[in-house]
Amino acid sequence: MEIIKNQHFEGERPLFGKQELCLEQVTIGEGESAIKECSNIEANDCRFWGKYPFWHVHKFTINNCQFDAGARSALWYSSYLLMRNTRIDAPKMFREMHHVHLEDVVINDADETFWRCQFVEAVNLELHNGTYPFMFCNHVRINGLKYDSLYAFQYCKNVELHNANIVTKDSFWECENVNIYDSVINGEYLAWHSKNVRLVNCHLVGEQLLCYAKNLVLENCTFDAACDRVFEYSSVNADIRGHIENIKNPKSGHIVADSIGSITIDEFVKEPNDCIIETRS
Repeated sequence: MEIIKNQHFEGERPLFGKQELCLEQVTIGEGESAIKECSNIEANDCRFWGKYPFWHVHKFTINNCQFDAGARSALWYSSYLLMRNTRIDAPKMFREMHHVHLEDVVINDADETFWRCQFVEAVNLELHNGTYPFMFCNHVRINGLKYDSLYAFQYCKNVELHNANIVTKDSFWECENVNIYDSVINGEYLAWHSKNVRLVNCHLVGEQLLCYAKNLVLENCTFDAACDRVFEYSSVNADIRGHIENIKNPKSGHIVADSIGSITIDEFVKEPNDCIIETRS
């Protein structure tokens, strides 16, 4: 493998088409598409501030690197990435990629990040600021997620989260096959129009949560005191620990809680209107 160490590159496509290349303490400055149409690339202790550095790259590893704000749209149309201990300050990262594995990665401008990616695995991932991360993704598994961007996980399929702390709005809309464990989700309009969403040992905060959902399951979950109009027009089976303030017009299923503030079943409820709602004896 060729090794390039302690060098600076800029301009257009300075490393285009390279194969079997190791970059150590390299900087990629002003310019575009520095590492394009490459394969079997390693980048260790490198810094990037030019645009689009990793496009159409196959089999690559990024360790202890930094992407500055200018390195926007840095990782597109690429596959089989292992990224560790890396800080990203640029938006629009990870587009149209597959087989991405991340460990201890912090993204400080998560605007439009992770779009149309498949087979994403992460351990200890942080996403801050921005809108619409993880849109149209399929097969995502994350253990240890800190997240304060807006409109999380729209139109996703096959998502599994463990130990997540999510502060957002309009999350998991029109998603299918989502399993979330031991997590806190804080935001309005959670999982509207979703299918096959399962929440286990989760704490939920926000208004009008879990509406228009099909085959919704909650196991050993808790709700913040301010939650209201929950489960409207959803088919749901829910085991709620503690108190839930208001349940409104669920379509079907079974809901049990330790205590319920109020239940709203009005003339706008939809058929089959056979949900059993009860407090735990």
